[in-house]
Amino acid sequence: MPSLEQAYESGGSGELSAPRLRTDTPERAGLDPEELRHLAEEVRALTEGDRPLTPAAVVLAGRGPVIAVEEAAGWAVRYEAYDEAADRGVELPPASRVPATPGTPFDLASLTKLFTAVAAVQQLERGTLGIDARVAAYLPDFTGAAEHGLTIRHLLTHTSGLRPELPLYDCPSPAARLAMLRAEAPAAPPGTAYAYSDLNLLLLQHVLERLTGRGLDTLIRDGITHPLGMTATGFGPYPAAAATEDQRRPWAKADRGMVRGDVHDENAWSLGGVAGHAGLFSTARDLAVFCRALLAGGSYGPARILGPDFVELMLTPPGLGFALDQRWFMGELAGRGAAGHTGFTGTSLILDQATDTFMVLLTNAVHPRRRDPINAARAAAGTRVARAVRGM
Repeated sequence: MPSLEQAYESGGSGELSAPRLRTDTPERAGLDPEELRHLAEEVRALTEGDRPLTPAAVVLAGRGPVIAVEEAAGWAVRYEAYDEAADRGVELPPASRVPATPGTPFDLASLTKLFTAVAAVQQLERGTLGIDARVAAYLPDFTGAAEHGLTIRHLLTHTSGLRPELPLYDCPSPAARLAMLRAEAPAAPPGTAYAYSDLNLLLLQHVLERLTGRGLDTLIRDGITHPLGMTATGFGPYPAAAATEDQRRPWAKADRGMVRGDVHDENAWSLGGVAGHAGLFSTARDLAVFCRALLAGGSYGPARILGPDFVELMLTPPGLGFALDQRWFMGELAGRGAAGHTGFTGTSLILDQATDTFMVLLTNAVHPRRRDPINAARAAAGTRVARAVRGM
């Protein structure tokens, strides 16, 4: 059994609070140092060579309150453009490149969905939002959702039947984008099957903003990142972030050139950079705090963002915000206690209640152009962490 000192630290008021993260050895974290050495080597290898799988990568993993490995490799900014004819990136001169560091911010892409989900569950905890309430109770003007009886649970569990996305980026005005979203009806009967959709979190954003009278960026800042001390996490623009894509048609959905500091996702960009499904930037260390708070039942240091029962609601299958039957990217870390998410730009995080472990892998694999997902690398990293637990 851990000692009281290991399990808690004293807050400024003298009350017991959840322990903050600290950096220590793998052994002190209860993790096999050899497996973590291999993890760091394999992540570095992703960034090596003439055509790396990703220009930059940062991996962070730990157990309990201990960060046992934190490794950065490659270039946060390596290319000035993508040469379509040569099918390769046009590299910047070495002096103009920006190296990746453990503190490099990355475009989180769909990891943003987890923060939107926590903001929604906070309203569930306060009793201002009903899990099985109809979306129409909050957004009666969203006729597509109203006519088909979509509920908050449908949105949080990706069982609404809504298609994956809409071409909001092609709409001529904000009013046209809103009209398209309001009219969108499910393509399948709600509640019948899991179908991942950005639209679920976009509708949820509108519910939260209508309910509270505050923007999603404010809700996430005031309710999650500020209390947890996640000072490097926020919506863009974020000029210091790792670069993403030389975004041009036909491979992309908009013609924007090399993107850095603005959200990569075209719909989130068309919505001004703040969206329920994408738009946040963060660092590996900040995301480790987020993981640690959820693993500790919603608390970190003296702050509490959710009560334990509501964290459990999020992390119990089918999960709220976390698609707990979608663990394909976790490798051998996938298990009944594991939860996490991926982002299109090459990001992912995993937290495992069964072993009290967490892992964050941040890359800019879409730099200079989107390519096949790095799912094999994500799974391999999860497997290394799982074996590090079993090796002790």
